[in-house]
Amino acid sequence: MTRRVLIVDDEKAVREALGQTLELAELEPVLAGSYIEAKDRVGPDFPGVVLSDVRMPGKDGFDLLALCRARDPDLPVILLTGEADIPMAVQGISDGAFAFLEKPCGPADLVDVVKKALKTRQLVLENRRLKTRLMAGDAAARVIVGESEAARGLRRRVRAVAATRAEVLVTGEPGTGTAKIAEVIHQLADPAGPFIRLGAGGADAPALAAAAARAGAGTLFVEEAGALDQAAQLALLELVDAHPALRVIASTSRDLAAEAAAGRFNQDLFYKLDVMRVRIPPLRERTEDIAAMFRNFVAVACEQAALPEPEIGPDLLSRLVAQDWPGNARALQNAAMRFALGVATPEEEAEAGPADTEDLGLTERMRRIERSLILDALRRHAGNATETARALRLPRKTFYDKLARHGIRAEDFRRP
Repeated sequence: MTRRVLIVDDEKAVREALGQTLELAELEPVLAGSYIEAKDRVGPDFPGVVLSDVRMPGKDGFDLLALCRARDPDLPVILLTGEADIPMAVQGISDGAFAFLEKPCGPADLVDVVKKALKTRQLVLENRRLKTRLMAGDAAARVIVGESEAARGLRRRVRAVAATRAEVLVTGEPGTGTAKIAEVIHQLADPAGPFIRLGAGGADAPALAAAAARAGAGTLFVEEAGALDQAAQLALLELVDAHPALRVIASTSRDLAAEAAAGRFNQDLFYKLDVMRVRIPPLRERTEDIAAMFRNFVAVACEQAALPEPEIGPDLLSRLVAQDWPGNARALQNAAMRFALGVATPEEEAEAGPADTEDLGLTERMRRIERSLILDALRRHAGNATETARALRLPRKTFYDKLARHGIRAEDFRRP
């Protein structure tokens, strides 16, 4: 049960009296005499609520409310004032205060409001813990970055496929990450089981048999199955029939249905592998995700190299979004690594690779760039619409009009 209450009031007698009232209600008051004393105690993990006086020397209760909202929009803040000031109360509620009480406040009313705030906080923290546990076990959310419809659809499809034990055919252009998606499916379905990856170049009959033996009842991933020769295709077909507990995931950048119809791929094997299919969209179909993916790739590269993350400005992101990426996610990841390691300047990185997007038309290119920058800003500000609009230097109404036009919901970006 969440019981902690951070009481902030510059008058010692007042904060001690408030603390005693809450102690009698079996709550846990923590006392602070100023904004400075309180500021380091609040954050996303604070297991309680804030009760603050409005009128204080230096930074006041509204400053503390703004700080709490910035660090955690879901942290309840109750404001107290000694004046019957209705405009002030309206401002406090519009700024996100949980409640606004006039001093002196009756003990029963104070305890009632504080307990309601604590209950709200407890529900928020419980939901966050649940989401954190789910995210920890959800490789799809970690690997498939972005909020475009293509990214969301891919996450949904991967989760649905992982819930089965059927064979899977993962299709996608070179560089889209078929191997990563295969591993995600395995992790969601059987994280403790073995995952054996076998490239088509070395997948003859003995290699397939050895890989299947190592996989046991786990997952055998055959990369670029369309490149298997006829003998290897027959060997794989026999393995699928002979090992019902073994899950086979195959990837291909070819149209295997057409290859099978033309007699270049074993038709029985095609139907055995094509029970469930996951298509990975190329990067040009999810340009809204480029900014988020680039940031993620840069963060991973910096973590691996133990380097500080460089600043990624909106001009760089907009130029990256405007590019065509024939190498797909792999090319974007390589660009992010070069940028993270300081091998390429932002200008050089933004200009790297062809920008063959003229067939989209200027209007569509600008729409995609705008949507990507809005998504990136929302993600950086954890779905806080006010902070996002301010960062983008947009009037509030204009910002909400753009959200509606692009079909974006700010609440989808609030952190668990």
